[in-house]
Amino acid sequence: MKILVTGGAGFIGSNFVRRTLEDAYPGLEGAEVVVLDALAYSGNLENLAAVSESPRYSFVEGDIRDAALLDTLFPGLDAVVHFAAESHVDRSVRDASIFVETNVLGTQRLLDAALRHELPRFVHISTDEVYGSIAEGSWAEDRPLEPNSPYSASKAGSDLLARSYHRTHGLNVSITRCSNNYGPYHFPEKVIPLFVTNLIDDRHVPLYGEGLNVRDWLHVDDHTRGIAMVLVGGRPGEIYNIGGGTELTNRELTQLLLDATGKDWSSVDHVQDRLGHDLRYSVDISKIRAELGYEPRVPFAEGLAAVVEWYRDNRSWWEPLKARAALA
Repeated sequence: MKILVTGGAGFIGSNFVRRTLEDAYPGLEGAEVVVLDALAYSGNLENLAAVSESPRYSFVEGDIRDAALLDTLFPGLDAVVHFAAESHVDRSVRDASIFVETNVLGTQRLLDAALRHELPRFVHISTDEVYGSIAEGSWAEDRPLEPNSPYSASKAGSDLLARSYHRTHGLNVSITRCSNNYGPYHFPEKVIPLFVTNLIDDRHVPLYGEGLNVRDWLHVDDHTRGIAMVLVGGRPGEIYNIGGGTELTNRELTQLLLDATGKDWSSVDHVQDRLGHDLRYSVDISKIRAELGYEPRVPFAEGLAAVVEWYRDNRSWWEPLKARAALA
């Protein structure tokens, strides 16, 4: 099998690439992986250094909006796993344009290339944020989309495009929607790596409002394993939620990170809440559990401790990124 992974130099995409080339996923053993990544601010070839010498790996620097480039890559492909996206909510609040261009137009260009080249399989990676906010209970996949940020609206648009290409053209597309990921190689503008790296450097961390927003945390290894299950066994035209089963308020998460780094609440600055900040996300994973046998495997306490140690041990990876993004 030959798989094109868009955004494969990013946090989640690179995890999928590394695990695939390690033959960690049943049904994908021996797969050849082509990574397409524009190497924008969060793309990083260091994320793929561990597999860069694999004879089954190749890298192409380029933009998913480049139709001519896609036409050179699609012949001979068996599948596309589409991670590439602009994903930081705060950036989308400041300027939504690149989110629409990459997440909506880029997805449309990939879907059109898939049609032109009669691609056998396409898996589109999305987010629970497309559902909006839920006060209680959990979203099933048939929940209407009510995105509240420019980022999540652009992802909802890309989801609807992917679904439409199945319904209109019969393209073999499945969609996954995940909860909040954490793990190694996570770009340090996101809450866990930002807080960990600030705290181990004796810097303060910014907590939105009172920290009462609730998120379900999913280890990136569990997420990409679920994606592989969908790639191999998911039904065309279907949507699969992938969750981790650990719901925490941001305040509770902050306390865990303070404990893990030996700090206290004097290191926390309460800052003005984000515009349109969703209160709670929670996905129902009954469907992927019943159809594909998915279960999250990484206990949150164990996974979080390992992540803190990873950032302690890999300063050379994150320091340049924080300096480049003015996050220090």
